[in-house]
Amino acid sequence: MTHTEFALQQRIEALYTDHHGWLRGWLRRKLGNACDAADLAHDTYLRILRTGQVPQAQQSRQHLAQIANGLVIDLHRRRHIESAYLQALALLPEPLAPSEEERALAIEALIQIDAILHGLPAKAREALLLCKLDGMGYRDIAARLGVSVSSVEKYIAAALVACHQALHATPAR
Repeated sequence: MTHTEFALQQRIEALYTDHHGWLRGWLRRKLGNACDAADLAHDTYLRILRTGQVPQAQQSRQHLAQIANGLVIDLHRRRHIESAYLQALALLPEPLAPSEEERALAIEALIQIDAILHGLPAKAREALLLCKLDGMGYRDIAARLGVSVSSVEKYIAAALVACHQALHATPAR
């Protein structure tokens, strides 16, 4: 281990020791659930370990809260997606219902798609969804968004490129 790696490890350990209890309490109050709070506190420190970006001492709690708040939003989004998917499945006749494994894979795919879509600019996301989910033509989308048809073409092209890149990206380790 190099001197720099050792120093980073010490800073992360100090951050954890000094603020882990506070972070879990903050998350427990925010979520109303000790188990989710513990999971998200753990994930917050994992994110710091992955990035290697340890805040200055006076900014520690603000930095931890910012990361944790993003994870809370992700948790709520994930649960909303899962709930909507399970509600849609409940409408299917029993013989058409997917297996538990297929459900889990579908939910993971939906969460990945949601992340990709939320990474797009708002108009590109809306144009793609109007085109692919609602079956609207480019002229109708342009009128709805108050933009030109060529802008709609650019939005959809950019959205499809982002989806393609995400599909073919190497998973993070």
